[in-house]
Amino acid sequence: MQSVKERILALKKEKNAVILAHNYTSPEVQDIADYVGDSLGLSQKAAATDADIIVFCGVSFMGETAKILSPTKKVLLPEPEAKCAMAAMCSADQIRQAKERYPDATVVAYVNTAAETKTAVDYCCTSANALNVVKQISNNRILFVPDSNLGKYVREKSGKDVILWNGFCPVHQCVTVRQVEELRQAHPDAEIVAHPECRLDVLNIADFIGSTEAILKYCQKSECKEFIVLTESGMGHRLDGACPGKKFYFTAQSLCMTMKMISLESILECMEKETGEIILDKEVIEKAYVPVKRMTDILG
Repeated sequence: MQSVKERILALKKEKNAVILAHNYTSPEVQDIADYVGDSLGLSQKAAATDADIIVFCGVSFMGETAKILSPTKKVLLPEPEAKCAMAAMCSADQIRQAKERYPDATVVAYVNTAAETKTAVDYCCTSANALNVVKQISNNRILFVPDSNLGKYVREKSGKDVILWNGFCPVHQCVTVRQVEELRQAHPDAEIVAHPECRLDVLNIADFIGSTEAILKYCQKSECKEFIVLTESGMGHRLDGACPGKKFYFTAQSLCMTMKMISLESILECMEKETGEIILDKEVIEKAYVPVKRMTDILG
């Protein structure tokens, strides 16, 4: 009898499917994926794939972004109820109301937003390119949604007039300076690497700030052998594989239970029955594509 993993691999070949997984998913999900990465890398893979079916092991906004970039593909979510809490903190109607209050501001949305929300903004960005996107926009006044922590970081580094939204990632928001100091006392030789979704006071004590992919590259190149990693603990699996002989420490609360909903069993069921398909109106896809395309144009 075939194992769950063997059945998934057989279905992938049979249906010409590709499996994409975010860095925060569980190790067994990452191990069966064709590509594991951050939001930017996953978006690029979704746009470039020749597969007929994209099985997206991530939260719902990620699957929606894949559909926006590959509208002719069938995009399946193993766990359709896996929602990003931050993405729910900002709606298209709220953006339109904010634009009336700040008519002179350019609206930049973190990719961690629903497809409908993206239809109301001017540019999208990821944690990997948020600073670069904002710097390249000619307007000095930016309304940045929904992550206030990433917005504060961008404001500090760009020097622009960045208006903040009251949104955050619950996992990164829970990281405190006290927790980091306790880890540093336990591991005094460790470098501190942080995701920009962390609070600004936490970022200020980090040795390096970057997206999950940037963190991985930094840890690979660094001569240091120990790292305090301030992001979701699922990243530890990739770091362990990419950096043999190095040690990584996470805070106790660094767990996204939504990402952990995705399992091999839910992937198999999704592929067998082709359930959890992302369905978006053509108009939503076309409007949401505009800010995403502007982001990619800036990046070349």
